[in-house]
Amino acid sequence: MPERLEATVRGVVQGVGYRWFVMRRARHLRLVGWAANQPDGTVRVVAEGPGAALDELVQALESGPAGAAVRSVDAERLAATGAFTRFEIRAAGHSGD
Repeated sequence: MPERLEATVRGVVQGVGYRWFVMRRARHLRLVGWAANQPDGTVRVVAEGPGAALDELVQALESGPAGAAVRSVDAERLAATGAFTRFEIRAAGHSGD
């Protein structure tokens, strides 16, 4: 049964290729959803797929790419909506599906 992950990543996560890192990892895990920079300097990630794959994504979010310095990942699990067909990078400040 698919699940939904909604996460906010804090630290040095903008301007270091963080969203591209997340997109590559999510696609490798066959997850769908999006990542977007937020005006407050965080990165917002919404992903849907199997729970085990989401667990792996959270581990990747906590480490990030070279150049990133992740301070914290606030993550919440919800029921999947089925609203996505692929994982993509969204425009800064994107607030919904």
